Amino acid sequence: MHYLTQVNIGSIFHSPFGQTKGLADFVSVVLFNAVALAGVILFLLLVVGGIMMISGAGSGDKESVARGKKAATSALIGFLIIFVSYWIIVIVQTVFGFNILNPTP
Repeated sequence: MHYLTQVNIGSIFHSPFGQTKGLADFVSVVLFNAVALAGVILFLLLVVGGIMMISGAGSGDKESVARGKKAATSALIGFLIIFVSYWIIVIVQTVFGFNILNPTP
């Protein structure tokens, strides 16, 4: 009989967190998931900001339009920061010759 604490759920759910071989693998998985999460958040904030701008323009509420523009602008600036940080990591990998994003054992 196996108790829940004795079952490796990483192999059942195909979780990369249960299969990491060290800190480099863990950082690689976290960075990949952070970029994916940033993309989802960007999409949601752009949709919400667009809806706020459209509804504010239809009702004549200038404050709602301004909040929608601010949400969309903040989303784009945040995604730009994530995008630039990813490319800085790629440049550091190329210059120093080690692999941060896809480490090998």
